[in-house]
Amino acid sequence: MGKVIALANQKGGVGKTTTAINLGASFAVLEKRTLIIDADPQANATSGTGFDIRKVKTSIYECLVEDVDPNQIILNSEMEYLDLIPSHIDLVGAEIEMLNLPEREYMLKKVVEKVRDKYDYILIDCSPSLGLITVNSLTAADSVCIPVQCEYFALEGLGKLLNTIKIIQSRLNPDLEIEGFLLTMYDARLRLSNQVVEEVKKHFQEMVFETIIQRNIKLSEAPSFGKPCILYDAESKGSVNYLNLAREILQRNDQTLIKNVEKIIE
Repeated sequence: MGKVIALANQKGGVGKTTTAINLGASFAVLEKRTLIIDADPQANATSGTGFDIRKVKTSIYECLVEDVDPNQIILNSEMEYLDLIPSHIDLVGAEIEMLNLPEREYMLKKVVEKVRDKYDYILIDCSPSLGLITVNSLTAADSVCIPVQCEYFALEGLGKLLNTIKIIQSRLNPDLEIEGFLLTMYDARLRLSNQVVEEVKKHFQEMVFETIIQRNIKLSEAPSFGKPCILYDAESKGSVNYLNLAREILQRNDQTLIKNVEKIIE
């Protein structure tokens, strides 16, 4: 049974979708069967994985609202171990349509359970909000990875997200854990970036991933080619960072044969 990780932060532009695409691709390179669920109406994870949004006829929206079997709409990417459940702009209206449904917070969990046995990891790319779809994502997940941008407003709003997680743990999903805080868009030349790293590590300590995602132009360019960075430029810092993150998550979940003395992420 696969592990379900939601990528969540109500602040936009922190690297949730970039992480979903590139972490998923890194798991695939490590031969872990991986599914990305695009739960953001902007559908950037769909286009960034190489699919034309205009040609998507059935998406996660139909699974949530019309009870379509997700196994029928899974798209196979050009990477052997990486699949996708696409999103669509229609997902914007899903929250309103789901309001009157029974067990509305568990709709995505029901979708996930239908595909869970086929994968080692399922990554849910959440929208930048704390709305019903994000609540569904956190209810369906085993853990949540929180990308934190290395900039001034990084810690602003984290309190609201953590409070939402606590509410979901107490009312909807008692097994939800924090997989880790992921520092993104790090620039070693900037004193501010280093200050944010220190601040986040001081607050959250061992919950912060050792791996830090550096600001990298290849990470920004890859989505315009519809490719994960590791297929666009495998030797770039961005590709190496996300491969290290994938290894670190495998280590944290005891799914690697790497010896303890070698568990050092550079």
